Amino acid sequence: MIKITRLNGQEITVNPHLIETIEATPDTVIALTTGKKFVVTDSVAEITEKIIEYRKTIHRFQETDGVL
Repeated sequence: MIKITRLNGQEITVNPHLIETIEATPDTVIALTTGKKFVVTDSVAEITEKIIEYRKTIHRFQETDGVL
């Protein structure tokens, strides 16, 4: 899960596997596969980096757990 911040300052946690698109319009809009959309303060680059770090964490966990 990754943490993002809505325009009103509320921090929410999102499952990055449900993210369908991330757009800068100029506000950043995250669209989920469920149809929900969030306008957030995080940039596209910041969200992308959070997703990469999240996936690295999962990969490291799988390696240490003997799954891979």
